[in-house]
Amino acid sequence: MHELDDNALLREFAERGSEPAFAELVTRHVNKVYSVALRHTRNPHQAEEITQAVFVILARKAWQLGKKVILSGWLYQTARLTAVTLIRSEIRRARREQEVLMQNLSDETEADPWPHIAPLLDDAMAGLSETDRHAVVLRYFDGKSMKEVGAALGGSEDAAKMRVNRAVEKLRTFFAKRGVVTSTAVLTAMISANSVQAAPAVLAKSVTAVAITKGVATSGSTLTLIKGALKLMAWTKAKTAIVVGLAAILTVGTTSIAFHHNPAAIIDFFLFSRTKELSSDEDAQYAKWTGTTPEQVAKTFFEACGREDWTEVAKFWNEPGTRYQLDDKIKKDYGGLQVVSLGKPFWAWTRFGGKKFGGAFVPYEIRFKNGGVKKFQLQVRCDNPDKRWYVDGGL
Repeated sequence: MHELDDNALLREFAERGSEPAFAELVTRHVNKVYSVALRHTRNPHQAEEITQAVFVILARKAWQLGKKVILSGWLYQTARLTAVTLIRSEIRRARREQEVLMQNLSDETEADPWPHIAPLLDDAMAGLSETDRHAVVLRYFDGKSMKEVGAALGGSEDAAKMRVNRAVEKLRTFFAKRGVVTSTAVLTAMISANSVQAAPAVLAKSVTAVAITKGVATSGSTLTLIKGALKLMAWTKAKTAIVVGLAAILTVGTTSIAFHHNPAAIIDFFLFSRTKELSSDEDAQYAKWTGTTPEQVAKTFFEACGREDWTEVAKFWNEPGTRYQLDDKIKKDYGGLQVVSLGKPFWAWTRFGGKKFGGAFVPYEIRFKNGGVKKFQLQVRCDNPDKRWYVDGGL
């Protein structure tokens, strides 16, 4: 059985229900999955539950995975998303606290940078493209040679070296911005030495036993975790498809616009490429996913401001983890407004802080209580698994 690669073992299980094949896959990857979970939770019991959930998901989806799937990278991503499902709010809080700590430590020299790298590693990995993430996992989590990485990705050894080097530089930049300044050599050495830790000795056997049944014998809490992780995985895939689909039909034409993103009386400036109006098909995609459209969201939001129904306004404002507050100034400025008109929504890519963001914009004209009139574009988005709409700028 050991001479078979991951994909052969996966096919053996998917097509014949081979328990030895699945057990071998668990043995090969359980340490990596457990380590990802442990970095997120810092709780061995929760890490074991996440590990069990990941392999149950693998057992359920084995027949759907293509012949060219990079299973190591797929399991890494599934472990990360499952951990996020379990402790989403704690992760946001911990990340904010960690970033503050990193800023405070930016001028200090640490003998061992790993304690500062570990809490941020999976967030850094999440920012890579899928292929870059596969390359890093294969090279530094699994210890594959560059030749093996290239073969797995369907390219040459030289191409793999270039891809891995670029991906590592992206990781190094991510950490440097958060106060963890180190060389690429030190960073890769830290990841290679510490990213995968040994899981409890009995975990592989217990995980295999539960996963083979596709979760029938698992606990209620684990089943809930599996359902949540599958929902998040489906949303991540759907969001990518929607963005790619919309981007494919956009007209190219760059217009420089001072975009007032001002939820907390702070003015930021964006450059964005304006596109053609969203078609009925795109509106239908939004409506199918969230139950409403960007134009309807803008209308509901502004009408709530006009009624000074701040409870309703807060539904579009207080995204979990955001630093912006629905303060008295916003209420004073926008309370009692009247909607003069709403234009047809359009999709655009905006740039801020060196990063690129896609979003839907709704042109509007409103009249304030004092008689003043404002024309601009309201940015709204729904890029979260709860299918919630949030106002993200344009006030």
